[in-house]
Amino acid sequence: MSHPTVVHMLAAAAAARPDGEALVCGERRVTYGEYLAYVFGVARELKGERIATLLPNSIETCVAMLGVMASGAQLVPLNPLYTKREIDEIVADAQPSAVLREVALSKGGHRELPNPDSLALLQYTGGTTGKAKGVNLTHRSIAINVAQRETLLATAMGERILCVMPLFHSYAMAMGLFLAANCRGTLVILERYHPEEVLRIINEEKITIFPGSPTLFTGLMAHPDFSKTDWSSVHTCFSGSAALPEETLKRWEAAVGAPVYEGYGQTEAGPVLTFNSHFGKKVGSVGKPVPLTEIRIEEGEVLARGPQVMQGYRNRPQETAEALKDGWLHTGDMGEVDEEGFLYIRGRKKDMVIVGGYNVYPREVEEVLASHPAVAEAAVVGGPDAYRGEILHAYVALRAPVDVAFILDYCKERLAHYKIPATLEILDALPKTSVGKLDKLPLKALWKS
Repeated sequence: MSHPTVVHMLAAAAAARPDGEALVCGERRVTYGEYLAYVFGVARELKGERIATLLPNSIETCVAMLGVMASGAQLVPLNPLYTKREIDEIVADAQPSAVLREVALSKGGHRELPNPDSLALLQYTGGTTGKAKGVNLTHRSIAINVAQRETLLATAMGERILCVMPLFHSYAMAMGLFLAANCRGTLVILERYHPEEVLRIINEEKITIFPGSPTLFTGLMAHPDFSKTDWSSVHTCFSGSAALPEETLKRWEAAVGAPVYEGYGQTEAGPVLTFNSHFGKKVGSVGKPVPLTEIRIEEGEVLARGPQVMQGYRNRPQETAEALKDGWLHTGDMGEVDEEGFLYIRGRKKDMVIVGGYNVYPREVEEVLASHPAVAEAAVVGGPDAYRGEILHAYVALRAPVDVAFILDYCKERLAHYKIPATLEILDALPKTSVGKLDKLPLKALWKS
């Protein structure tokens, strides 16, 4: 069933199952009737065109996010791991009327539901320039994307979904927050990731759907309690945020006894474009396009078209024009489609590294490194990592003597932890091309050696 907005989705769930369990976090439990009343209560207090949230995983975060949407304002979810510099940069661009850092659960009565064609979400994603870009998505595009994915991977009424991923992230919103409301199921929220807590909750809460990532799967399988965990209630696992190695997928499915369905998308696409499904999946593939979505390959790049695609980037007409050409989203990812229509991602055209599921653009890290008074030049490249998918390797040339530890401490004050280089090497000079531009190829070769 398709709903005009995710707020309509929640209202329908509350009407159908007012006493049904909607949210669980620790010892706290919230019914659908309470959930909707809390959302309307928060919405009643909010005023403004855009409202940001800066909140960790919690019941209050779910209520705040849907409360902003129910108020008619555009939600701007901020990453609580960001430093002040990173948050200030986004806030300066988004210009929200308020930033919610804590939320009181006050109940409110029914209110008019949002216009499906109005802006619902301003989701910030990294930019190749090192500056975050705000993706404008409408209520309709988000809601229809839930229905598109549901067609390929149908969920049953009353599923119990574990939310380990951070709720500010598009993956957790799509495959946790919105998915649970759509199937009128229970979203079991983990405030922060601890492997032993995940394994305990799988047993105690009888989780049926587990949205994860390569990093999560690898970390959990390495934990001593993994083999003692009863996974019999879990019938479906999702993988997103980064490419899932074939070996990891096979080991996880053999150990857990439930299939892993891998999909593909990006913030600009609302976010899901393709998914493996109950109708068929291929190891190594990210599946087939969801309904109403077209995928084509142009000069190796994946292009997509569908009703879930963004309206454009906030305050960035030139970058919007470059990303959206003749109705097609240029994803920046390289791929190919086989004879059966399954998409395979082969690499990225963009200079982007995915560290533990988070998009990191080397340019931003390079700018922070270069701002250190002792650093003359900086270059950052990505490399494969068995646990985090990819990690960052930094190279600097100095203008004054300094210890590597001091440079890394400088980064820690200015960058989220997953953007900190795993290694940092001091060189006499960084390699250049014949026209004097920075040449990263020798650096990648240097790291591999």
